[in-house]
Amino acid sequence: MWLDRIQTMLPELAKALGETALMVGISLGFALVVGIPLGILLFITDRGLFFQNVFVRSILDFFVNIVRSLPFIILLVALIPLTQLLLDNTIGPTAASVSLSVAAIPFLARLVETSLREIPPGLIEAAEACGATPFRIIVSALLPEALPGIIQAVTLTTISLIGFSAMAGIVGGGGVGDLAIRFGYYRYDNVVMIVTIIVLVVIVQSIQGLGNQLARRADKR
Repeated sequence: MWLDRIQTMLPELAKALGETALMVGISLGFALVVGIPLGILLFITDRGLFFQNVFVRSILDFFVNIVRSLPFIILLVALIPLTQLLLDNTIGPTAASVSLSVAAIPFLARLVETSLREIPPGLIEAAEACGATPFRIIVSALLPEALPGIIQAVTLTTISLIGFSAMAGIVGGGGVGDLAIRFGYYRYDNVVMIVTIIVLVVIVQSIQGLGNQLARRADKR
């Protein structure tokens, strides 16, 4: 009976996995493109750094804190008008990616900033003493030194996005989490619930394992 139910749910599961991959892929892409530079900017505009700017730092810090202070379920609903404006649609995984991207960008930015803060101050001072330009310091000193932490930050962001995507069903985004809720919870289908839990655990463990391996390889210490 269990095998028959699993076989019948495979098409739905494959579709849900595709929707989750689409949501996470789009939002992670925006997080990488915007979140990493934002994290670097948060760090280098702080006091004592070569691009110190209290005004810019305060604005960026305020934006990051505002977004991160909102539970994702509230952010998801609050951004429906923005999603409608951008995509002329509020249903589907692409629409859900708007809220996921807005949540992921400051989340990753803060993690990147934290990774950069773990760099010994002496490394930056030594680079400045050698006459390196700010851009050279960022590219040749800061990023290589913080790379293991940044990889772990991207890994954590990816896993968090998978968790956030489970709420995408509220706006018709679909995904594995939505499948578990609609069939496993509302219809009391234990087979669907157990299978989706196993699938999510395997996905998360695989991503975490890959992230750990890449971080170890990038760590030159």
